[in-house]
Amino acid sequence: MGRLALIGGHSILGGEPAAGFEPAEVATPSGPVRVHVRGGLVLLQRHGLDRYATAAGIDHRRNLAALAELGCDRILAIGSVGGLRAELAVGTFLCPDDFIALHLGLSLDDGHGGERVPGFDPAWREAVVAAWARRAEPELRDGGVYWQAIGPRFETAAEIRLIGAHADVIGMTIASECILAGELGIPYAAVCVVDNLANGVAGRRLSVAGFEAGKARTRARAGAAFEAVGAELEGP
Repeated sequence: MGRLALIGGHSILGGEPAAGFEPAEVATPSGPVRVHVRGGLVLLQRHGLDRYATAAGIDHRRNLAALAELGCDRILAIGSVGGLRAELAVGTFLCPDDFIALHLGLSLDDGHGGERVPGFDPAWREAVVAAWARRAEPELRDGGVYWQAIGPRFETAAEIRLIGAHADVIGMTIASECILAGELGIPYAAVCVVDNLANGVAGRRLSVAGFEAGKARTRARAGAAFEAVGAELEGP
């Protein structure tokens, strides 16, 4: 069995690894990627370690190439999202089973070869959901549609009304990673952490301060769950 890759952002992984992880630099055709490694587990900070890249500026091709180079054969990602329905309150954890990212013209192939049907790997998703039920809290919602926005700005209330008719949560990174992982043949699943209600949901205007406060409230729970589930899925 190959390595398990865990991908997260600053609200979960921060810039420093958990105990026992060692830094490593991986060479890729488009430049090096810094990760942290502990045996069969690889931590990737999607926004970078040396300097912060906004969602729109992340080099997903380079990140995924590094994981492939390290022999990762499964990816579990965690991402901060906005809830598109009032019942998906701050603190909700959701494992999406589909996504919408109509604006993405993203592929590892610059020419012919990127034509494929993307999506979360069903068997790997099932394994993640089962491991979460055994090892982690809070409860993980099984299924939902993730909408990938362009970022880094948040959406207007009118945009959220349109998007909310078709999706459950909104973020800026998960679909890009899933598409490229699929092209590399690496099963990919994600857990979304609701850190805010999207702009205008439940009659409230979103603020950056409110978003940051939501991330702060969910950080410890998300980090502990991510570590526990990663250890369960890493295998012997």
